[in-house]
Amino acid sequence: MNTETESGVGNGFENENTEENETTTGTEPETEESTVNKEWYVVHTYAGYEKRVKTNLERRVDSMDMKDKIFRIMVPTEKEITSRSGQKRTVEKKVFPGYVLVEMVIDDDSWYVVRNTPGVTGFVGPGSKPVPLSEKEITHILRQVGVVEGKPRIDFDINQVVRVVNGPFKNFEGKVEEINPEKGTVKVSVSMFGRETPVELEFHQVIKF
Repeated sequence: MNTETESGVGNGFENENTEENETTTGTEPETEESTVNKEWYVVHTYAGYEKRVKTNLERRVDSMDMKDKIFRIMVPTEKEITSRSGQKRTVEKKVFPGYVLVEMVIDDDSWYVVRNTPGVTGFVGPGSKPVPLSEKEITHILRQVGVVEGKPRIDFDINQVVRVVNGPFKNFEGKVEEINPEKGTVKVSVSMFGRETPVELEFHQVIKF
């Protein structure tokens, strides 16, 4: 994804006065005609403001009656399973920190609503105006963000050395042989009585060595 940003000046659309007005959500198109030219655009935000920008923009779309031009607003995230001190945790990580994706029909009015949302610093694009993501790019992103439903990204790799932190094999070390996301387990090869023995453990029972 191209991350060259425009400062907001000379984006090819009129009026750029910052407006602090916040507003609620609107993501579904109302007319078939309005969806013809809708595409996904990337918006740059202040660091850590991604979710706030999403909320603010959804509110503005609703209050400024822009549901027929601004549809979905997305902060791409993915889930990752980590283990700390023997405790399994599922954390949500931003795929593109500092960026928000907006599906919209771009014109002077919709550009103004997005660009002047608090926390937004500009659209992404190398030219004089916002450049949409290609179909290939957005398809890849939508797949990546996991709506590979409920299957979080695992924080272990095959052949990675791990240490067992609880259970009957506590303090043993070994290599990961298999990962089973469905069951939430890993098969680890540990050395017992002079030979390698595979044991199945839950994610929270092992940590990266």
